[in-house]
Amino acid sequence: MANPSQRPGVVLAVLSLAAFMASLDVFIVNVAFDAIGADFPGSTLSQLSWVLNGYAIVYAALLVPAGRIADRYGRKGGFLIGLAVFTAASAACAASEGIWWLVGFRVLQAAGAALLTPASLGLVIAAAPPEHRARAVRVWAATGALAAALGPAVGGVLVEASWRWVFLVNVPIGVVALLAAAAWVPRSRDESVTKIPDVRGALLLAVAIGALTLALVEGPSWGWGSGRLGLAWAVAAAGLVGFVLSSRRHDAPIIEPALLRVRAFAWSNATALLFAVPFAAALLTNILWMQQVWHYSAIRTGFAIAPGPLMVPVFAAIAHRLATRIPIGWIVAAGCVLVGAGGVTTSLLVGATPNYAGSVLPGWLIGGVGVGLALPAILSSATADLPPARAATGSAIVNMNRQIGTALGVSVVIAVLGTPIGYAAAHAAFQHTWWTAAGVAILAAVAAPAMTPRAPLTGGQAAEVAQPPATARMASPHR
Repeated sequence: MANPSQRPGVVLAVLSLAAFMASLDVFIVNVAFDAIGADFPGSTLSQLSWVLNGYAIVYAALLVPAGRIADRYGRKGGFLIGLAVFTAASAACAASEGIWWLVGFRVLQAAGAALLTPASLGLVIAAAPPEHRARAVRVWAATGALAAALGPAVGGVLVEASWRWVFLVNVPIGVVALLAAAAWVPRSRDESVTKIPDVRGALLLAVAIGALTLALVEGPSWGWGSGRLGLAWAVAAAGLVGFVLSSRRHDAPIIEPALLRVRAFAWSNATALLFAVPFAAALLTNILWMQQVWHYSAIRTGFAIAPGPLMVPVFAAIAHRLATRIPIGWIVAAGCVLVGAGGVTTSLLVGATPNYAGSVLPGWLIGGVGVGLALPAILSSATADLPPARAATGSAIVNMNRQIGTALGVSVVIAVLGTPIGYAAAHAAFQHTWWTAAGVAILAAVAAPAMTPRAPLTGGQAAEVAQPPATARMASPHR
């Protein structure tokens, strides 16, 4: 058998396949939302939201420490363990007989994804020859964009058979990837990583974000002035304070305080979090409108969603050209405004009679253009002012904040949408949801200009802006 290090193309294919699977699962589940609810009678929209939020919260909290653990003890072992957990949890999700069983297995899925994703990127970089390293990272990152484009359509096709196939499809792919990785992927670890990351801080962060999303999704049913809701707010605040204190005291914190003193990095994280809220909210709101108001099938909804993500690589390339002449923060700000404008456009055009081409598609395409201008640029420029040795950690933190924003975006949809009865009430509730998301998009646009790095992007850095969004850290060659 050939030396695995002599087959970098095979290694890249195997690792990209696993990353694609983990990314696909994020987008594919949105289309299955309605079918899952129908299969579990009595489950509310707020309960169903935890199928998405449980994954996002745990993924966000574990992404940085899992990456460091894999660096410390071995990336191949971390990748194989993460992939095995993700694959087994996918099978368990498909077999779930209740909504909370499904949520629990989704949490386990997220833990596996948080380990396999950064480990896979570290392995890609270690296996690629130096002269091909940047290209290998771009190929790996492109799997996230491909998953975003294919996810809704693939999900719609699978849900036509059963929503359980959304999870079952991961099992054969995961098994093949496991066998191939065991045979072909070389071992790799970072000798410079010697300290155990702040796991306590990660758990406190998960508790804080979990309590915050709980307060948002249950606020309408519990009552905004109820004691239970007050307790949830208090737990969220205590968790965030505990996370900050743990970060200050630990030798290997999740977020190094020194990084936040770098202006461009700090504002990139704020922009990433704020931008992810309308990004996630728009996807879920449009899907719920088409399925619950217009009564579209899952497959029709999936193909209706697909054109938006297809705009992303096109306008990421345009952002690449603009980045050499216009400050990147202003390009991102324009993208954020377009995302908000897309939601407002949809809210003004939709009506009781299904009219996809005339009422949903225009706003969805405008939003897709905005995502293409904003999201890849946020990810690629966030670490431009950081030392090379901190680039990988910095990118992981930005992606962590994206996941937190995603959970908050889903929670905002549930909180604002409520449980309207009748078309008039539903139309008003959906309009409020689109406008609320647009308001957060404007906040992201206000924050974006401050994320511009001190020095203009070089040609090489501008090229990175055209890369599709990765779902994990964009590690530097030093990792």
